[in-house]
Amino acid sequence: MKPQRVCALYYSATGTTDRAVNTIAEALAQKLELPLERFGFTKPAERGKEYCFTERDLVVVGSPTYAGKLPNKILPDFKTRLHGGGALAVAVVLFGNRSYDNSLAELCTVLEENGFHTMAGGAFVGRHAFTDALGEGRPDWDDKREMTAFAQKIADKVNNLTDIPAPIVVPGDAAAPYYVPKGTDGEPAKFLKAKPQTDLGKCTFCGACARFCPMGAIDPKNPALVPGTCIKCHACVRKCTKHAKYFDDPAFLSHVAMLEANFADPKKNEVFL
Repeated sequence: MKPQRVCALYYSATGTTDRAVNTIAEALAQKLELPLERFGFTKPAERGKEYCFTERDLVVVGSPTYAGKLPNKILPDFKTRLHGGGALAVAVVLFGNRSYDNSLAELCTVLEENGFHTMAGGAFVGRHAFTDALGEGRPDWDDKREMTAFAQKIADKVNNLTDIPAPIVVPGDAAAPYYVPKGTDGEPAKFLKAKPQTDLGKCTFCGACARFCPMGAIDPKNPALVPGTCIKCHACVRKCTKHAKYFDDPAFLSHVAMLEANFADPKKNEVFL
């Protein structure tokens, strides 16, 4: 059965994955002349819902790459909250100009295990969450043109389907361990417990950082307190209009410096059909 609806579902702490997934989904809906429905999967309340699809749906599912895989604190929600019901799926991951490593393979595996039929996959460069020095401005207009062309090829594949497609083959190993971040000395950088700091001289206690935190980790009454689990997504840093949030953990800053020194050359997007 050909799809009757295009859906976009994405975890996107800083908005980069959101833009990529919606660019692809919008182009798909236009090419196939189908309605488009969007599902945010970022905030805790959104990830607390069940998302059930059917064979009448074509779903573009997106996630950023964290340490070479899907975000480990979000992965359980991807595994338990999404129900394919025979829907066609396009797996999309964003990576901050280092490498997507095994994230696309992991997302495809999760979707297949959840009852989706993966028919396409793509890994696209986006601005790194930690620093503007990697992937600044991406996805840019050239990236969006690539995403649109990718969507058009997917639409052609949909229109030519005569049976359920075989699972898409992508690089990587879904069972591989996470990438081990390193510092400028080449040694593993251990910053698991690093949390954002607050410049109280700049903070206006507007609460934006707490509202945008995908983990609900920041105390909305006192933004300087982070009693919950921080996944270093930098949503609070990126969303603070007063530039009051920052990280100062030495190991974390050393890792960022290493990334900036070694992964500045622009990477290319990769798509699989």
